[in-house]
Amino acid sequence: MIDHDVVHATLAHALRNGGDFAEVFVEDRRSSSGRFDDGRVEELVSGRDRGAGLRVVRGDTTGFAHTADLTPEGLQRAADAAAAAAAGRGGTVTVADVSGRDEHALASTVVPPEQVEKRSKVELLARADAAARAAGNAITSVTASYADARRRILVANSDGLFATDDVVRTRIVVQCVATGDTGMQTGHEAPGRTMGFELFDEIDPEKVGETAARRALTLLDAVPAPSGRFPVVLKRGAGGVLFHEACGHGLEADHIMKDASVFKDQIGQAVASPLVTIVDDGAYGREWGTLAIDDEGHPAQRNVLIEDGMLTDYMWDVVRARKAQRAPSGNGRRESYRNLPMPRMTNTFLLEGESDPGEIIRSVDFGIYCVQLGGGQVDPATGDFVFGVTEGYLIEKGEITRPIRAAQLIGNGPETLRMVDAVGNDFDTWTGMCGKQGQSVPVSSGQPTVLVREMTVGGTAA
Repeated sequence: MIDHDVVHATLAHALRNGGDFAEVFVEDRRSSSGRFDDGRVEELVSGRDRGAGLRVVRGDTTGFAHTADLTPEGLQRAADAAAAAAAGRGGTVTVADVSGRDEHALASTVVPPEQVEKRSKVELLARADAAARAAGNAITSVTASYADARRRILVANSDGLFATDDVVRTRIVVQCVATGDTGMQTGHEAPGRTMGFELFDEIDPEKVGETAARRALTLLDAVPAPSGRFPVVLKRGAGGVLFHEACGHGLEADHIMKDASVFKDQIGQAVASPLVTIVDDGAYGREWGTLAIDDEGHPAQRNVLIEDGMLTDYMWDVVRARKAQRAPSGNGRRESYRNLPMPRMTNTFLLEGESDPGEIIRSVDFGIYCVQLGGGQVDPATGDFVFGVTEGYLIEKGEITRPIRAAQLIGNGPETLRMVDAVGNDFDTWTGMCGKQGQSVPVSSGQPTVLVREMTVGGTAA
């Protein structure tokens, strides 16, 4: 992407007037996407974005600059800007945009998604659309979209690190609207993996469309959710996002070091049920958050965060790890070369237990069975959260019965972890985009079937 000697000269230039650490991050991203809305192609887009971010650390001060000019002169100007910012007042972070002229696009590297004709990608969406509409006459709207991206990065720093990565991600998303006596209801399904077009050897677009349609149709017959404190069973995969939000963000080292996490100073202490072991694993399979190196050049690895209910570690990026005299954990991530990295999750999982999922459900006299969660909010400082349930059912006398709508799960992360009473021997994952401080990165979360003894359910039933 950039000559090795140019990278090293840029690092030396960045530190020529002093500094503790310098880093060059170069990114070349290609992407394509398409949207099939109500039976016709609405959008086909492709794009490319290239540039570099330069970081200089001096004491507690970080200077950062980014540029789209990848010539030696453009990189040196960015290094000068970052070094000047780092010489400012202690404890601040300054971002300077020194983008120069746009570079002429480099010849593309052939990767599987780029070999696939746009027509074939549109045909996938048409198949998903047809399957969703065939699910029932009440389906009144279907939107299917496809996206792939290839992201090549180079990371080098003044500690001697020099690393590259080349990652391809592919995803399909289907959203359906069903209309009936209860108004309009929506259903959603959005699988994705860190792989090319071979994703569709594993994932059937018809199945994606059918699943989204079924969710919308089910809600037409759903009863209003009850309100109160009930047992909640999270279907495998469904609750991964809850654990991601309710405790994962609180285990990121920037929140810890800002005293903005409920888990601060808790290492070695019991923070969850002994049945709970949570890991963050950026090297796991081909999940949505899988990568070879993080955005600071450190290898992805399996980090045990909570083991048998005991808090064992946090997730570290380079800057926080240096301050704490720790090794980075492979969790330094950024949205693009225009952003500073920060501690972020990759693939975050609650590991399997020994309970039979059917027995877990049969143990509940009255409660909620959660199949899919939607959007939510969490405060890492307190652990308090609110999540919408996009597909859920009542459990009555040990059996899954009526679907519910308009349900919310309200609780506190540490409290919920302590109330885990059973962990199933099954497992599944969830694909999503995680937002933090204005940056969005791909992540995966997952868990087996889990019984939470009691949670607050917000519903609309009288």
